[in-house]
Amino acid sequence: MRIGYKLASEAFGPQELIRQAVRAEEAGFDFVEMSDHYHPWLEVQGHSCFTWSALGAIAARTTTLGLATGVTCPSVRYHPAIVAQAAATMALISDGRFTLGVGAGERLNEHVVGQGFPSVRGRHERLREALEIIRLLWQGGYRSYDGRHLQLEDARVWDLPEQPPVIAVAASGRQSAGLAAELGTGLFATEPKTSIVDQYRNAGGQGPCYAEVPMAWATDEEAAVRAARETSRWAVTGWKVMSELPNPVNFDAATAWVEDHHIRQQFSVGPDAAPHVEQARTYVEAGFDHIVLQNAGPDPDGFLDFCARDLLARVRALG
Repeated sequence: MRIGYKLASEAFGPQELIRQAVRAEEAGFDFVEMSDHYHPWLEVQGHSCFTWSALGAIAARTTTLGLATGVTCPSVRYHPAIVAQAAATMALISDGRFTLGVGAGERLNEHVVGQGFPSVRGRHERLREALEIIRLLWQGGYRSYDGRHLQLEDARVWDLPEQPPVIAVAASGRQSAGLAAELGTGLFATEPKTSIVDQYRNAGGQGPCYAEVPMAWATDEEAAVRAARETSRWAVTGWKVMSELPNPVNFDAATAWVEDHHIRQQFSVGPDAAPHVEQARTYVEAGFDHIVLQNAGPDPDGFLDFCARDLLARVRALG
């Protein structure tokens, strides 16, 4: 089992994200996973840097730390040819430490290029075509593709690694888990559902299974809950809301109802290791082998010290 640290690009500026990544490597994390957004979820978060630039800087500042996008939408804001090129470059400059996490995207980030945001069916059709294009380009040579939604004309990625990066495809049910097995080489999820892993494995998927584990650490339990409610209450809205709202102001309005008990239902909170270990256990027992600790607490350095001192060893023991 490998344990990752979530870099929240919506909550911190790029220099701080790079600093946290270096500290995560020092603390003993195996990899970092970084969200790829154009907007933050909430106005109060106040950041959203260009993820690929920050990951390149992190690769240069670290030696063993794995890197992953969590996740990139390769079909609206980016054309898949650009993602194929970016991921190949990241694999080279990180000496093979990069994983490309991909998903169908959220309106929050994808509407900004003025092409609208597809229906659920349309966005999954586009994701399939995008994965086909990325895999095609990674075979080398000049390539063309004529899909229903996406096209590629006489394109070639010149700098390719000997081994292509893992493509971890975000999944929430049978159809997306099947796509992850067919066109990806890994799985990405945010819920501790055994069914998702089973559907991926039953469809022939043999790659790593990534999952984000929501936590809020602070030296005081109430402070942890307050911080998570202030900056991460968007997470309790569910995917049908998270994928459809266009701007942070909409998420501010849509989450006005969230109270402390809603946070406690979704996040493990407080200074003690036990609830955080039990939170991670549900994901490990569901079959995930790449566990990403996602801290919504107010003190990232305190959390990293806590992980180095206690939590990482106890989570590793679960596997």
